[in-house]
Amino acid sequence: MRIDIEFNSGAQLPMDAIPELARLAEEHGFGCAWGGEANNKDPTVMLSAIAAVTRRLQVGSAVYHILGRTPATLALQAAGLDELSGGRFLLGLGVSNPTIARWHGVPNDHPLGRVKEYLDIVRLAMSGEKLNFEGKYFSSQAFKMAFKPSGRKVPIYLAAFGPKMSRLAGAATDGVMINMANPGEMRRIVEDVRQGADEAGKNFKELEIICKIRCSVAKDYATAREALSHALTYYALADYYRVLLTRMGFGAEVEAMRAAWHSGGFHAARALVSDRLFAGLPLVPATSVEEIKEKIEPYRDAGATRIILPYVASSGETEMVDELREFINAW
Repeated sequence: MRIDIEFNSGAQLPMDAIPELARLAEEHGFGCAWGGEANNKDPTVMLSAIAAVTRRLQVGSAVYHILGRTPATLALQAAGLDELSGGRFLLGLGVSNPTIARWHGVPNDHPLGRVKEYLDIVRLAMSGEKLNFEGKYFSSQAFKMAFKPSGRKVPIYLAAFGPKMSRLAGAATDGVMINMANPGEMRRIVEDVRQGADEAGKNFKELEIICKIRCSVAKDYATAREALSHALTYYALADYYRVLLTRMGFGAEVEAMRAAWHSGGFHAARALVSDRLFAGLPLVPATSVEEIKEKIEPYRDAGATRIILPYVASSGETEMVDELREFINAW
């Protein structure tokens, strides 16, 4: 199992600090540096900077969403990142959510149909073929890259936690990316991925099972928990994660937090984050790196082939780069 790191999904770090941190992560054996996309700092800029200053560390999107750019644009970005990195780019995709759809002013219906067509166009475009694709949701006419692609196959992973999307990940991509699922829920997702692979005649053992586990190291658990509670509250309040958290048995906590949010705002909801939520979700408040290594083992047992660690700093803006450097050095 590979251990990866994710930079700046919460947009806390200054961008000019990330290349040095990425070189350090490479030295300490991390497999890939990932960047996510929402309203944070642009991941393509960050991944390009990382690719330019590293030699072994892979770079990956965790994830690009299909609403923010056309499939042809993503194919160009993926080909560019793969060329710049010398074949180290990993493409993680997701269908996004209603909030991001509203930001971009685009529809968010029929996610399965949309992502299938999107994948088809991206793959065809990256192969260098001239496109004449007319789908129900996406089209691309007469597009062809003005350069010859390397011919390398860029791995594509699909973000999923619902049964249909998980089966599609197994059938149509190189693996699944799982966010906010505990080991028990991961096992269910993995079985759906396996079913999709079997139905498509693919070898399930060749697929990647990638999961995110957010972590924070501080002098005491209360400080580390405080840092992670912001991310936990965000997911508890998001409609599109409500089903997942409820399915894992946290429906009562989620509804209480949502009620507090409506009446008192975000911090009123955050005040209701419980020990049970921390114990049952992929967030690890710790006082040492060794403790994190121990806490992620159940995810390996649940089938993870790669674990992404988005580190959440507990210190202020001026100290967080030093805190992340210390975390990487201790790994």
